[in-house]
Amino acid sequence: MIEQLTEKRTHTCGELKLTQVNLQVTLQGWVHRRRDHGSLIFIDIRDIHGLTQIVFDPNESEDLYTRAKELKPEYVIAVTGKVRPRPAGMVNKNLATGEVEILVSSFKIYNLAKTTPFPIIDQVDATEEHRFQYRYLDLRRPEMQKNLIIRSRTAKIFRQYLDSQNFLEIETPFLMRSTPEGARDFLVPSRIHPGKFYALPQSPQTYKQVLMVAGYDRYYQIVKCFRDEDLRADRQPEFTQVDLEMSFIDEQDVFKIVEEVMLKVFDSILHVKLQRPFPVLTYEAALEKYGSDKPDLRFKMQIHEISHLVAESEFKVFSATVKQQGIVAGINLKNGANYSRKQIDSLNQFVIELGGKGVLTAKVTPGEWESSFRKFLSDAQVVEINEKMESEAGDLLIFIAGEKWKTLDQLGRLRLKLAEDEALIKSNQYEPLWVVDFPLLEFDQESNRYNAMHHPFTSPRREDLEMLETNPLQVKARAYDLVINGYEIAGGSIRNHQQEIQMRIFNLLKIDVQEAQEKFGFLLDALKYGAPPHGGIAFGFDRLVMILAGCTSIRDVIAFPKTTSAISLMDNSPSQVDEAQLRELKISILKE
Repeated sequence: MIEQLTEKRTHTCGELKLTQVNLQVTLQGWVHRRRDHGSLIFIDIRDIHGLTQIVFDPNESEDLYTRAKELKPEYVIAVTGKVRPRPAGMVNKNLATGEVEILVSSFKIYNLAKTTPFPIIDQVDATEEHRFQYRYLDLRRPEMQKNLIIRSRTAKIFRQYLDSQNFLEIETPFLMRSTPEGARDFLVPSRIHPGKFYALPQSPQTYKQVLMVAGYDRYYQIVKCFRDEDLRADRQPEFTQVDLEMSFIDEQDVFKIVEEVMLKVFDSILHVKLQRPFPVLTYEAALEKYGSDKPDLRFKMQIHEISHLVAESEFKVFSATVKQQGIVAGINLKNGANYSRKQIDSLNQFVIELGGKGVLTAKVTPGEWESSFRKFLSDAQVVEINEKMESEAGDLLIFIAGEKWKTLDQLGRLRLKLAEDEALIKSNQYEPLWVVDFPLLEFDQESNRYNAMHHPFTSPRREDLEMLETNPLQVKARAYDLVINGYEIAGGSIRNHQQEIQMRIFNLLKIDVQEAQEKFGFLLDALKYGAPPHGGIAFGFDRLVMILAGCTSIRDVIAFPKTTSAISLMDNSPSQVDEAQLRELKISILKE
């Protein structure tokens, strides 16, 4: 019999301890599992706070015992009974409530449940598509609830800390002007102004700069952003940023705020104490040492360039590459000399699939190498390479020769593969760093124009301003990224607060005065009215929570995510709309 809610719960399913023995309590939740031992029925009742074992004893009540046989997984129930210690040898040390159980004196069924399409357990054997279709069930699973609890607690820490630092939480619009820079905008048609469209913000960039001009000094918000771009595990069409901006500051002020909040987050959520200050690497050094602008520092294995050591060698693969302005570089896999031919062939194929020509290897033995090209190198060159790469007997040296940036990228990806293959990364290890001095601009051969590496409002370094027109690709930006464990967690910059510099950058981007006024006129006009020096940063909040929760996809830390094809399988969006709605918006659908 299904009953109405009349009882009030006295405790959650995750809090009872030995201190509550003999207490009469009422719990409410879902039937997690039932175990019928013949003389006793044990049921685990579950809510978001945990799980408690309840007991039906026919010696106490034959009626309750008989009725308990009706209970099935995911029935919603209330139970009342007395807390008692579990018998000796029956304590579950893996459960917060594992020292006690409840002897049931009454219970009610609030709702029945069909057999679920997958069990409500951790590490469930179900496809992601199936889980997304039944997301309301997937979100019942303890690991998913843990993830969203971490998300909520992390947001609370940000708010509390930023409030303590005199930041104001200010909301910016979701309906804004389309300024197509970077990814494609999501467009929203206006019924009141037929033929015109709002855009959903890719970020609050222009608004937060206007707030600085308006004198609000320290702003933040936890905000939804929207980008119509190709998806992957750590991307969604709608995602969350912790966005902040400050006036009268420089890079070090931003670093201080970010490092302090990161220390609080990691200490509170994971009980991990990060060390300040975070190390700093330039963009170029990150690429040269790790083959990535978001390097994973949890293991060493740096890249070493040996071009100058082999430029005049008799090994033509090396010497010819250097003569053609390429590089020769490698990594040292410690204790890797036991790699088989098959394993080395696998590394070679991996690099070929990245677009490279493959790898060359040398196994280091006492005072010598085992390598197909050893005979083309002098003894002095081998010694110098060993010193450069800090190699010793038992190591495997892996080299790639080719165009500089492609070679570094291939070695960076190979470095990550080897770390995974060799289990070089410890769990619960977190290594943050700052990457700075990004190029202000990059040149796109297809469009024959410069593009902003970060965004067009990023300030150049003061010392590079004189090169802005004469040597723009050498100009460094006052931009910075926070990287943790190989993921970009936050990115920001000091902004252009002077209109003259902003217009010089627009000119390099081939955005003329008319176009600039059309796209960004309100910001450019604002800069004329006493804009303070300002800058800020935006956290990829989903990605940060993903790391804190130990997940590999942000979809596991978002309550209602989209698939990699931007579909919500639970509510089947996007969907077609009524023809009358389209007529009202003056929109017609083109048939392909």
